[in-house]
Amino acid sequence: MDYSEKVMDHFLNPRNMGEIENADAVGEVGNPQCGDIMRLYLKINDNKIVDAKFKTFGCGAAIASSSMLTELVIGKSIDEALDISNELVEEALGGLPDVKRHCSLLAEQALLSAIENYAKKRGIEIKTRKKRKK
Repeated sequence: MDYSEKVMDHFLNPRNMGEIENADAVGEVGNPQCGDIMRLYLKINDNKIVDAKFKTFGCGAAIASSSMLTELVIGKSIDEALDISNELVEEALGGLPDVKRHCSLLAEQALLSAIENYAKKRGIEIKTRKKRKK
């Protein structure tokens, strides 16, 4: 299986790995039976994501997708972060093999889960991409 240099770099040197104490948002997705579990932590100030960290149990593509996701979300507003798709994560990594594309989807789902967690804690409604397109 061929991986891009960016995938290998983010797998071997993951960015923002770890936890955020007192995170404003935490999202977890995955399935222990299949082996890929992603947990994403966000620190949010004034509707802006100021820090993001992850813990991922999974293959190299899952770790690389989590790492890239954190780089893509830091500095973004909640609305801007909601526009980050699995396709964007995959593109930023220089592509993923077809059998590993689900890893970028897990990254997108972890982000949505974290943002939904943030909204629920604050009693606010967040318009996800699907809700905004209607």
